[in-house]
Amino acid sequence: MYVLLVASAFNSLTQRVHAELRDHGHHVAVELALPGACLADAVRGHRPDLVLAPMLRTAIPEEVWSAHTCLVVHPGPVGDRGPSSLDRAVQDGESRWGVTVLQANAEMDAGDVWASAWCPLPPVGKSDFYRGEIADAALEAVLLAVERFASGTYIPQPQAGGHARPLLRQEDRRIDWESDTTEDVLRALRAADSQPGVRDDLLGGAWYLHGGHREEHLRGRPGELLATRAGALCRATADGAVWIPELRARRLPGGSAAPKLPATLALADRLPPLPEVPAPPHSGPHHPTWSDIGYHEEGQAGFLSFSFPGGAMSTAHCRRLLDAYRTARTRPTTVLVLGGGRDFFSNGIHLGVIDAAADPAEESWANINAMNDLVEAVLTTTDRLVVSALGGNAAAGGAMLALAADEVWCRSGVVLNPHYRLMGLHGSEYWTYTLPRRIGPALADRLTSEALPLSAAAAHGLGLVDRTVPCPPEDFTRETQRLAVRLAALPATASRIAAKKAARERDEAVRPLAAYREAELAVMRRTFFDPDAPYHALRRAFVRKERPAATPLHLSGSAIRPRAVTGLAAPDAAPGPDCC
Repeated sequence: MYVLLVASAFNSLTQRVHAELRDHGHHVAVELALPGACLADAVRGHRPDLVLAPMLRTAIPEEVWSAHTCLVVHPGPVGDRGPSSLDRAVQDGESRWGVTVLQANAEMDAGDVWASAWCPLPPVGKSDFYRGEIADAALEAVLLAVERFASGTYIPQPQAGGHARPLLRQEDRRIDWESDTTEDVLRALRAADSQPGVRDDLLGGAWYLHGGHREEHLRGRPGELLATRAGALCRATADGAVWIPELRARRLPGGSAAPKLPATLALADRLPPLPEVPAPPHSGPHHPTWSDIGYHEEGQAGFLSFSFPGGAMSTAHCRRLLDAYRTARTRPTTVLVLGGGRDFFSNGIHLGVIDAAADPAEESWANINAMNDLVEAVLTTTDRLVVSALGGNAAAGGAMLALAADEVWCRSGVVLNPHYRLMGLHGSEYWTYTLPRRIGPALADRLTSEALPLSAAAAHGLGLVDRTVPCPPEDFTRETQRLAVRLAALPATASRIAAKKAARERDEAVRPLAAYREAELAVMRRTFFDPDAPYHALRRAFVRKERPAATPLHLSGSAIRPRAVTGLAAPDAAPGPDCC
């Protein structure tokens, strides 16, 4: 079928629906529901068999839903209605939630039900939950609904009852630092992650707080700032403390949205002297005491975990991760696993930190070189096998970081965007070596130029991924550890390590890694230091969440209905992964 996706943004769920519908043989195009655009005219131009809205903040016009079957993905169980479904579920402490695919009509979220699916709601941030359990449930329901529609025989079921809940506003999210417990504060912070954040007064300014993690030991007067760690702030609650990784300044009247930044960077000279409290050994993003980097071992396998907000890696993030990698490399392990968490693996350089820098060109240059140093360390590790374990999405330089490993393992729900073009960049991270090495130069050129998102299954079929792991997000870390310990114990692993060293030496003799880096960075430097290069405007628009004036052609494709199902070359990519 020809399925038209109508969305407010080409966000993570829209990308996954898009990629998996293509995997199932459907032709897919996208139209963005933008202010001032005539959606009805756009839909008429496509003449789709089905209109599907994976993420839509506005109602579908009557002239569209009365002329076409329009299915809306609502992130809530049957009967749940309203614009803050996930926010309220997280803030209310629900343990089980769901997704409903319903037919658009005159009342928001009240149409007949085509499919639904349940999922657990773990104690994680809303955006992590959205990209994980909600996305899994949504794809289960979407694929069933599309199958039912294609059959031509299914009759959708009317909703019985239902409850429309209002928008969750900032006054409902407010934290009372004097009386709220750690659990209360965490629920409020998680429910506002990654948008809109929790508005709060801090050090004489108004800020939005983003992200929240429990602190196990530090204590102080409720509301007091206690310490810093890796750019995050520790703040006391009524019965404990929480870590807040990011802050966002309030939008000024008539101004653009400010980017989210590491908390200490956002506060800058407002921040009083606070102790920098390092995480204890063997802590990390997947352990009780929070740190964004952690390391532990099981048998002959080492696990270097990392989790940076939004998957963005600043110069500081890269350098700290490189230091941790070098330390991990001194350990007597046979297999070293990078990542392994449930959310983003990496999306490459930190555009928000770059944009906030006094000299964005210089910071861009420092950031890409720090990313390259990290990737080079992975590529030149020849005394053990390195595995990239992607429990969540990866894009641009983050995808290329993953490809530097000997094996790439992806959870089955992962979406990959192995390209840079839509940010106006040639890219670096040794991709001109690693990508053709895996899939050949012709397909590497095709992926990077067409800029298509790929499902984990499609990436596996192309050879980008070595293993897909079909498990829920909560199980990925445990399953990765089981597989890595088994890999380290295999008799063949020692011979693979020896062969790896010989192969690296052969490749170095043909063309040194330094030559790839030099050629890539020559192009990147010209872009970074050219004030008229499109990268600068694209970066500013990205970090300020500015919407395009119209749906880009690479999203909408031709307005002429295709005669056949398209494959990889379908014009339906978008400018990078977005948050929910």
